[in-house]
Amino acid sequence: MPELVLPMLFAEHVARTPTAPAVIFEGVTLTYAELDRRANRLARHLVALGAGPERSVAVALPRSLYLVEAVLAVLKAGAAYLPLGPENPPSRTIRMLSDARPTMVLTLGRAAARFPQGVPPLVLLDDPGTAADVSALPGGELTDIDRGGALTSLGAATVIFTSGSTGAPKAVVNSHGGLVNRILWMQSAFGLTGQDRVLHKTPIGFDVSLWELLWPLSAGATMVVAAPGGHKDPRYLVRLIREERVTTAHFVPSMLRVFLEEPTVREARGLRRVVCSGEALTPTLRTRFRSVLGVPLFNLYGPTEAAIDVTWWNCTEQQDPATVPIGRPIWNTRVHVLNQELQPVAVGESGELFLSGLGLARGYVGRAGLTAERFLPDPYGPAGGRMYRTGDLARWRPDGALEYLGRIDQQVKIRGFRIELGEIEAALGLCAGVRAGAVAVVEKAGERQLVACVVADGGSRLSPAALRAELALKLPDYMVPVSYTFVGQLPVNRNGKLDREGLAALIG
Repeated sequence: MPELVLPMLFAEHVARTPTAPAVIFEGVTLTYAELDRRANRLARHLVALGAGPERSVAVALPRSLYLVEAVLAVLKAGAAYLPLGPENPPSRTIRMLSDARPTMVLTLGRAAARFPQGVPPLVLLDDPGTAADVSALPGGELTDIDRGGALTSLGAATVIFTSGSTGAPKAVVNSHGGLVNRILWMQSAFGLTGQDRVLHKTPIGFDVSLWELLWPLSAGATMVVAAPGGHKDPRYLVRLIREERVTTAHFVPSMLRVFLEEPTVREARGLRRVVCSGEALTPTLRTRFRSVLGVPLFNLYGPTEAAIDVTWWNCTEQQDPATVPIGRPIWNTRVHVLNQELQPVAVGESGELFLSGLGLARGYVGRAGLTAERFLPDPYGPAGGRMYRTGDLARWRPDGALEYLGRIDQQVKIRGFRIELGEIEAALGLCAGVRAGAVAVVEKAGERQLVACVVADGGSRLSPAALRAELALKLPDYMVPVSYTFVGQLPVNRNGKLDREGLAALIG
């Protein structure tokens, strides 16, 4: 029996429901059979140009039918999919190309000027010559002979860049086996059917976009592709969800907050489930979501180094007004909360989160030293196993669920006290009249001080004195911010996550 790899998940539904709608974009619908033929032809073209197993192909395309076809074609060709977000500045793109060394870049003619000429070669999908060459090729499924090598569960499926602590991006290689496990777990947990429609709106540089692209096509559902830039426009998203009958959508909590503030949001009544990940989901936002939409909400957690997500939590379970857990492990995943000596901590104690299991990435491209530093031998699993050091702080609850406490690199020292900024932010989010809040450290007159940036809830009138008084009831005095800046919304980065550099500049 052949190994289970990502193209096989899609092929199953091509055979079972060839005329079912696979993807919808701006009024154009492709069936499973049509999308399959187009992706197979493009895959053959990529193989002829040098794509194949253990080689990567960069994809620099806006959300479109081109993008969906390209992702499938790269995987069918046996190569690893390397997304390059169109929003990346040219200098970052050049650095990523230099590090990952893809065999080619798939893009459109209008974007060609963003890339260095010649290396790697550009394939312009909207070029008439390219289109003619691709359309002349057979549309049947590729074999390992066509690909020039075997497609295996251990083979490289994706190369995703993630931010580095030094400011330089680093490329993470994930395997087919890890991603198949992730996709099949998600289908088991949520059970998409042919009646479901999944919204694809996440920028391709963010690993969540992978399951938005692959999960519906692996489950016989329909993918609804948002227009480029549409992920930033809540009114557009409501209209798209309503008109295309979207049932499933993902939001980073920062964007979910903005979406819920859209006056027309209750028109998104076709939603059956919403998934959150990417940053901490606050109790306040969870409560707001329930009052506005009232459909199941799920909180997922995971780093790029572990095939997108590793834990999940149904937000209707065991409601705690003070926290939203990140939950329990998905299939074939083990989670450890360890102290500095790599020993398990007691329930309720904080420690660093370590991950092991099938979803772990193979490592970082060209960064053997960093791979060895972050992927350690696993003393708690089978011989030869590895565990990934996340740099995240967590603790076990008595019921066996995990709580996320923030980043270790967000741990600061004020007057000798160790402080987790995430703990202060959680308490701030529970204050009356606060819709969102973030905390940073600034230096004034040589002294380090905690300062807060606050978004008020609706017409609430907040005062620094009232916030200090309320936080003093929840936190020791050394954890209460000394100053408060009130803003309309918190700054976010390209992926919709809290922009901590922008936050420091806003407060400073």
